[in-house]
Amino acid sequence: MATAATPEAAGSTRSTQLVEVVLPGAVEPEELQLRHREIPAPGPGQIVVRVEATGISFAEQQMRRGRYYDQPPFPFVPGYDLVGRVETAGAGVAPGLVGARVAALVKVGGWASHVLLDAADAVVVPAGVGAAEAETLVVNGITAWQMLHRKARVRTGGTVLVHGANGGVGTVLVQLARAAGLRVIGTASPRHHDALRGLGVTPVDYRDEDVPARVRELAPGGVDAVFDHLGGRSVVGSWGLLAPGGTLVSYGTATTRDDTGSKQWPVLKILGRVWLWNALPNGRHAYFFNVWAGRAFSKGRFRARLGADLTEVFQAYRRGEVSAHVAATLPLTRAAEALRLAESGTVAGKVVLVPDTDDARDTGEFRDTGDGPTADTVR
Repeated sequence: MATAATPEAAGSTRSTQLVEVVLPGAVEPEELQLRHREIPAPGPGQIVVRVEATGISFAEQQMRRGRYYDQPPFPFVPGYDLVGRVETAGAGVAPGLVGARVAALVKVGGWASHVLLDAADAVVVPAGVGAAEAETLVVNGITAWQMLHRKARVRTGGTVLVHGANGGVGTVLVQLARAAGLRVIGTASPRHHDALRGLGVTPVDYRDEDVPARVRELAPGGVDAVFDHLGGRSVVGSWGLLAPGGTLVSYGTATTRDDTGSKQWPVLKILGRVWLWNALPNGRHAYFFNVWAGRAFSKGRFRARLGADLTEVFQAYRRGEVSAHVAATLPLTRAAEALRLAESGTVAGKVVLVPDTDDARDTGEFRDTGDGPTADTVR
């Protein structure tokens, strides 16, 4: 059994305080708060990760509005995933893990300088994969890989439709699909069409075109799978585009982000439709994908599957089959600005939060003025 590792064993100087970004309620990004507290000591089977990169996904955009279907009560620390170095470890953790770069899917808690995790939830990042690049591939990569290879399972030569093909999940998904020998049709606004063509995708303008008619023109017999993050009425149209034996994978309710009322109802409606469609004797299948499915029943099996699939995504990146699209990197204390940027719809790729170091403050076009937050509110 390993004993707790010292900071020196990790090869770094450990601060006694961590900083984390708190979402106090359904607020504007400028009302996010900073909180400082002691770095916890890892217990048996636990590790403390010094975060090198975390990110802003669509989940956090919903959470700040109180619209993510199973978010915790306010206040809490957002951050769906993270990448960092293992700084200390508790008893029972393999000694070689200390100092390693790992990735983790956490749902909440990632927007912090240090995070306490169960060691079993950490996936080692292969050598040659940088922290920011790895961060773009954690929740996006797991979601894309599992939907494509564990749910849709389209044979080589098939055709798939990806809604939001320029988005975080969509960009990874279309590349994995192309690597699997699939023809890909992707919806996006025109400014992203050239980039999608560069990935081998046939783009469709979701704003100006009759999307169903255009897809039927491109695939007269229907498509073998549709990946729909929009929810609402879109899933009905997606179901109608399937070829015999095709599969619909719904994985979000993006069209309801700014709605009011029950945050569970949009998901429940999709689940009801999925149940009904799967009862029909037409050979088609529908799923509502939840990356956390199965964890409550078998944590060990869930962890093994997640670790295996994320490793596959990292290896696809190393082979050049998938690229990491980092839209911008900003320091953790500029989370409000980063969240605004992610929500603007003007960037392609993932907005990544990194530690507040001198290097992190020099982020190209996003220049830090040096006027960092001195109060509890992130400006």
